Amino acid sequence: MITPYHMVQSGPSQIPYTYVATTSIRGKGKERERAFSDFIASSPLEEPGWPPARESERWTKSELWKRSRARAKSDKTSWDYVLTSGVAGGIAGCVAKTAIAPLDRVKILFQTSNVDFRKFAGTPLGLIHATGVIYRTSGVRGLFQGHSATLMRIFPYAGIKYMLYDWMERILIPTPDHRTPTRFFIAGATSGVTSVLLTYPLELIRVRLAYQTKISERTSLLEAVKSIYNERFITTSTTSNIIEQGKKSSSQNHNISPFIRSIPLYPFYRGFSITIIGMIPYAGVSFLTYGTLKKNINNYFNYFKDKPTQRDLTCGAIAGLVSQTASYPFEVIRRRMQVGGAKGNSSLNSKQAIQAIYNVKGWKGFFVGLSIGYVKVIPMTSISFATWQLLKRAWEL
Repeated sequence: MITPYHMVQSGPSQIPYTYVATTSIRGKGKERERAFSDFIASSPLEEPGWPPARESERWTKSELWKRSRARAKSDKTSWDYVLTSGVAGGIAGCVAKTAIAPLDRVKILFQTSNVDFRKFAGTPLGLIHATGVIYRTSGVRGLFQGHSATLMRIFPYAGIKYMLYDWMERILIPTPDHRTPTRFFIAGATSGVTSVLLTYPLELIRVRLAYQTKISERTSLLEAVKSIYNERFITTSTTSNIIEQGKKSSSQNHNISPFIRSIPLYPFYRGFSITIIGMIPYAGVSFLTYGTLKKNINNYFNYFKDKPTQRDLTCGAIAGLVSQTASYPFEVIRRRMQVGGAKGNSSLNSKQAIQAIYNVKGWKGFFVGLSIGYVKVIPMTSISFATWQLLKRAWEL
């Protein structure tokens, strides 16, 4: 007996489907179905002759990749599109961070007022002198100190940020008419805050490794993780001693609330609150500037109409300049809090960090290293946006 056509899945993915005619053969109370190959009709997304006769040919990597690309091109809400966009963003972040790694190391030393590099901060040739000292002391390896932790952090951070921005943009900006500054800002700020929330411990580890300048104090990645984790027990021990001695606690450990101290991994989130506050203007302004420029730049400069990579590099560079200026004071405060444990003060809060920065250099202290920040962030943001868009075009997203 011929049964009506029904849909069966033709491969490893959910789509496309193959229409198959079947026969029902009754025997021993059970119904069995047998497909007629003569009735198989491939869908438009499939190559002729699918599925292959042999099972081993059906699950090849190239075949899975082709079918994944087909789904990503046809449906931007599919996981194929979302995950591929995230991978492209992660690769873009790693490429950009590697390009400016030595500048990032020097900037962290300036921001945290490292005793060995404080004299170079704010001077016209401070960047060159500081880079020379690091090179003479530790060689090229010293310029990339902490970079392994940077890559461990930046791939998931950039991947989540770009992937979530793509998703938010589809929701908030479904048509060109919805491209308003507010929507660009909300999409960028949301993606930035979420990515920081999920990857912040790796950022703290990276800063600790980059802060070390003396060979005697240099630690491995694992040792840095153990050191940060053990600061929780140091805090607890210090607090207990103060109570036992019956003294009024003036310890700065009490500036951390009991609730935060009760979280097992709270040392890995030192400076997290100020980071979130700073990330809102940084990511929001960055995507706002990039999206607005990308939308309008072709109307003013015909040069970019047929040159998408040059357009993305230019828009990304300007976005980096504006966003860095808007959020830099928050970054200085965050760095000072992150290295608190390394300076023997395991509980430096945002208020104390602000006071310490202001006492040393006044309001200018919140902009220490801004020039090197420009040198670092402008190419980094430019390369990151351009690489992300380049990979999306290459993968036909």
